[in-house]
Parts: sequence; C-alpha cells; structure tokens
Amino acid sequence: MPTLLIVHHTPSPNCQAMFEAVVSGATAPEIEGVRVVRRAALSATAADVLDADGCLLGTPANLGYMSGALKHFFDQVYYPCLDSTKGRPFGYYVHGGNDVTGAVRGIESVTTGLGWRRAAEAVTVTGEPDKAALERCWELGATLAAGLAD
Repeated sequence: MPTLLIVHHTPSPNCQAMFEAVVSGATAPEIEGVRVVRRAALSATAADVLDADGCLLGTPANLGYMSGALKHFFDQVYYPCLDSTKGRPFGYYVHGGNDVTGAVRGIESVTTGLGWRRAAEAVTVTGEPDKAALERCWELGATLAAGLAD
C-alpha cells in the first residue's frame, strides 16, 4: 500500500489548523488504498522517508527561514535518502506572520537537491489562515494522497 508521509512542525494554532486541514484532505474517505503517516519534524527519520512513497511538509516561517525543526529533519535525512528518493513526489505548506519567502526558498532548495518532484502547488499563508487557505491545505493533502493512489 502506498504511503504518504506528512512531516510537520506545528507550534502555533495557525500551523495546527493548516496541519489538520492537510490531514483531513489526505485521509478523505474517497481516497482509498493510501496509508497516511504523520511525524513531527523532530522525530521523523530517514527510515520514515525511505518507507514512504511521497512526502508532505509543513512548517512555520521563522526568522526568514523554515523552522529549525524542519531544517533538522532535512539535515538528518538528506544523505541517507539522496539516492533512493529521487523523483519522489512532495508538497508543502508554510505559515508566516508576514513573510514566507525565505522558508519557501529553503524548502525548494533542499528538495531540488534531493531530486524530489513537486506534485502540487505549495500553500503559503501569512496571518491567520482563512477558509480559502484551509481549503487549499485540504486540497494539498488530497492531491498528494490521490496521486499515490493512482
């Protein structure tokens, strides 16, 4: 059974709302035959990535960059997963107070280095996520999971 790994750092209510919307989309009843595994960024391992068929990443934008927790995740999995995960589909969401540019640039840089393939448009939100933003998060989760079900 294909596996979607959701690696997230959810330190705030806004990040939590986005995470919950992503999980809701990924686990929608109409998407069958995909296992969804959730891991906090500080506990996700290279084995988790190697066991997955796709990854969905979530982070706040902290001090102009992805969270230290997501950066730690990438530091831990980069070399162990480099050759084995090329072409892996992924997606991501980022929440920031006023700017997410550096976080987006960092995620795009690392995933390009890994050779991962973005399978859905990223969801970026500044301020409190509104209904439309949460719907985009739901669609992100559903798109990644449905892409693995095919």
